[in-house]
Amino acid sequence: MIKISQKNLNPIINGLKPSATLAINEKSRQLAGEGKKIYRLGFGQSPFPVPESVVEALKENAHQKDYLPVKGLWSLREMVADYKGRKKGLDRTAEDVLIGPGSKELLFLLQLVFYGDLLIPKPSWVSYAPQAKIVGRQVHWISTRQENDWRLKAEELEVFCVTDPDRPRLLILNYPSNPSGTTYEEKELIELAKVARKYRLVLLSDEIYGELHHKGQHVSMAHFYPEGTIVSGGLSKWCGAGGWRLGTFTFPTSLGWLRDALAVAASETFTATSAPIQYAAVRAFEGGKEIETYLADSRRVLATIVKGLSEKLVAHHISHPKPQGAFYLFPNFEHYRENLAQRGILTSMDLCNQLLLDSGVALLPASDFGFPPEVLAARLSYVDFDGGKSLKLIRENQNDESFLDAIAPQMLEGIGRMTDWLK
Repeated sequence: MIKISQKNLNPIINGLKPSATLAINEKSRQLAGEGKKIYRLGFGQSPFPVPESVVEALKENAHQKDYLPVKGLWSLREMVADYKGRKKGLDRTAEDVLIGPGSKELLFLLQLVFYGDLLIPKPSWVSYAPQAKIVGRQVHWISTRQENDWRLKAEELEVFCVTDPDRPRLLILNYPSNPSGTTYEEKELIELAKVARKYRLVLLSDEIYGELHHKGQHVSMAHFYPEGTIVSGGLSKWCGAGGWRLGTFTFPTSLGWLRDALAVAASETFTATSAPIQYAAVRAFEGGKEIETYLADSRRVLATIVKGLSEKLVAHHISHPKPQGAFYLFPNFEHYRENLAQRGILTSMDLCNQLLLDSGVALLPASDFGFPPEVLAARLSYVDFDGGKSLKLIRENQNDESFLDAIAPQMLEGIGRMTDWLK
């Protein structure tokens, strides 16, 4: 009889832990179940309801039960390609699109089939690096600077790539950013594209928050490096449908070989994405007046809320990059370093753990996003509000202060508890 122990496990998985975003949500639920009041500023799930016409499309297609093609429903792939052309000005066809059960799964398969190192600007989303480790890829964090709002600069990418110019590499660029909420200016994308082309990088432009640019002015990296850029998207953020699990990858024709390789891996893993969800997604990507109004109102809600929260943080000496999209802030607690050290709090993990236990405020530590432990920063998600109610109220053109009081009392109270705790 063979005894199974931890020593028998593949060492690739050693040291990995559950996704930080999911872990903070579970911990918050546990503490809330024990009777503690929790301020949920850690988990980044869209608070907005799925547009009604998309919900109706799901109801109408609940009977769809057949396996769909591995690459996705053809009419959906056509609609995604049309959407990329209509909204982002990209010349793509249905053949260039791959549908999966969430962009997270597609990203994992991309790292599985593409044999190359992973390059990630620091900070970046919590699951990029762990996925690479699972499949045994080398992970390289590229340092960025606070004065640049943690955005990757072309010279920083150049310095890293020049040491081994022919090495195959996958660069992930996520903007608007999780965790900072910042985005790239067009001139920055043009300069990054020059470096990516020089070193023949495969570039995954993770634009899952693109439609949540607060001014609706998102520009795709694929405009400037079309031959090497895969655009990642889905329904989870802009359509409020995270639990539906539908993601999209849009490839250039020049990377058709990589798209097909992903499809082969998909055929041996998830087989096909949920049929009813794919049929409903056709309506979401079709767009139209209802969807555009929904998006415009969602952006106004997020911009109004973050403006108020940002002002309160700055008033308490908590600096952060100015958010331009998504629903995240990345506060820096350096002003309180001495005070925190006197309480034995020396790392971002210490800070977030003690803050949650003492005040009920849930944040994610900077160390989960690639920073050294001693960087006293964290991700704050401003999504703890009633999304449906907020969409109704924003149309009434209330002033910012009354809107914030009506929609975000829990978050305002949480910010107050956090600043009191810091002092």
